[in-house]
Amino acid sequence: MELNIKRSLMVTPAEPTWTGNQSLSEWDQIGCTTHAHAIYFYGPTTTPIQAITETLIDSLRRVLVHFYPLAGRLRSLGNGRFELACNGNGVVFVAAELNVDLVDFGEDFTPTPDYDRFLFPSINDAVPIHELPLCFVQLTKFRCGGFSLGLAMSHVVTDGLSAANFMIEWARLARGEPLLTAPFHYKTAFKAGEPSWAPPRFDHSNDFCCMPFLLKQPSSEELKKMKTTMITLGLGTEQVEELKRTANRDRPNKLKSSRPYTRYEALTAHIWRCASKARKHQDEQPTACLVTIDSRRRLQPPLPLGYFGNGVFDVTASCYAGDLTSKPLSYGASKIRSAIETVTNDYVLSAVDYLKSQRDLTKFQYSYKSSTNGGANYGGNPNIGVVNWMNLPFNGTDFGWGKEIHFGPAYHQVDGDAWILRSGKGDESVVVVVCLLVQHVEAFKKHFYDDINYSPEIRYHVSEAVQDLIF
Repeated sequence: MELNIKRSLMVTPAEPTWTGNQSLSEWDQIGCTTHAHAIYFYGPTTTPIQAITETLIDSLRRVLVHFYPLAGRLRSLGNGRFELACNGNGVVFVAAELNVDLVDFGEDFTPTPDYDRFLFPSINDAVPIHELPLCFVQLTKFRCGGFSLGLAMSHVVTDGLSAANFMIEWARLARGEPLLTAPFHYKTAFKAGEPSWAPPRFDHSNDFCCMPFLLKQPSSEELKKMKTTMITLGLGTEQVEELKRTANRDRPNKLKSSRPYTRYEALTAHIWRCASKARKHQDEQPTACLVTIDSRRRLQPPLPLGYFGNGVFDVTASCYAGDLTSKPLSYGASKIRSAIETVTNDYVLSAVDYLKSQRDLTKFQYSYKSSTNGGANYGGNPNIGVVNWMNLPFNGTDFGWGKEIHFGPAYHQVDGDAWILRSGKGDESVVVVVCLLVQHVEAFKKHFYDDINYSPEIRYHVSEAVQDLIF
């Protein structure tokens, strides 16, 4: 592959915006503190690439007037804490051409290292943090006439819903439509900038700690041989419904009157179970599944859906591998449900107080630039982390030349990272993207489908939806 950079510039807001230092919430300053990547692929269009480029740049200038924190820079306060300097310095926009076709990315656009090398702007981590842009965008035109839009956004400033809302509004302005929902920038609900004034009301010692380790640690020679890869697996509507039925059919009698397990709870339990089986865990091996919950609607009063910042709360479901793999699917789903139900208004605010009482936040932070086994706080065997993108409005992002043919995460190297996305078919079918050690992939695939107990001839493959749009 050969990348030809046609244009690279700093895009600043079209009008003067508020300037000053903005306090960040504790949620903004824990978890991933580097740039999170995601990508859109678009099919060929009759619109000239130069017109697309100008439309994107012009609308980006205008949308930054509303989403002005993205045009700012972080400032380190020491001990893992930051504040946001809103200064209008801008975001990076790159326009490039790549001598490949859409089909060269595979039928299901499974992320590979080529994504990082060719489809996203290079981010120089050696740049002082107060000079590093918070948002990078790359428009890449392909030989076939299709193109991609790669985004890298600081996770300190945005979470998934904030990024999705930004993309919705950017696309609306590009289409000549007015802003639909103005972003909400005030962080008082999370006590941003306030000193710690109350002791935590709950015990949070297990909320932000390290995850379980393998009972039998690999040798240094074995570690050198460990390589991760990413796979994309599709589930049709009937398969998703079968997983839900299985999880709810096997619920303990005392839970029969409770709310049925959701699609997410059943799918996540299934992914967790399959990973433990593929990794051949011992029965006594502790294993954990990290679940990300949006706290916006759990606060009292709820935050506006346009809240711009991090509103997610990471909770952990844990058990022994022997129980997870030998007991019904409802067992894993019940563990996930129990973890989710801890996230209440009082619990969230107590966790904020707990984090405020910490002298140093660095132990609660990690980077996506990580190794195969443990670069993130949940990464690596025997654990997984399942991110739910099914309900985020990323799909159907139309800047004026049609909706994307594929949206998904970028390439990751953390063993156990997983995402659940809508398939784009308009039904209940989903796409699951997973990063695993290479030696566990085939076993995971087998359990992923065979454990559903559904006929293999009805398996849904994401390629069917994509190919119809490309060819």
